[in-house]
Amino acid sequence: MSKAVQVRFGGFGGQGIVLAGLLLGRAASFDSKFVAGSNSYGAQARGSACRSEVIISEDPIDFPHVTIPDILVVMSQRAYELFSRQLARGGLIFYDSQFISPRRRRGVVEVSATGMALQDIGDKRVANVILLAAVVATTGIVSQEALLRAIDESVKDRHLEFNKKAAALGFGYKGVLP
Repeated sequence: MSKAVQVRFGGFGGQGIVLAGLLLGRAASFDSKFVAGSNSYGAQARGSACRSEVIISEDPIDFPHVTIPDILVVMSQRAYELFSRQLARGGLIFYDSQFISPRRRRGVVEVSATGMALQDIGDKRVANVILLAAVVATTGIVSQEALLRAIDESVKDRHLEFNKKAAALGFGYKGVLP
């Protein structure tokens, strides 16, 4: 039996946290993996706490909720503070350096997702896709082709091109694993 990989995304509403989880889950299904996922967010649509969780496995998944994440992807300091304490031994934290000052140094990967989104695309709304693509490129949790297909099938046509550009930026990111 293979080990399931548990991934938790955290941030605040409006950062695309739920979309990132959806894209990862769809990509995993395109790679013929078993997937379970959930998300939650505060009463406000924007600005309140938000999280999305995905479990990916080669085998059927018995429990559909993340218990201890192997990979944490965070886009706000509050999410970092809340979820970094629950990381699995040997787990990785990917964070957007524009919003987070990590306290721990082991197992963290800095991605300037919002900075790259603003500088290279001119729109911070795709920082989530840059960060997700950097996770994919660094860990190989799903194939890059599957993530691009998930973007193609999940993102509205008017946002498709700059989300693909964001994915390309993230794929090109050379994250240094601790």
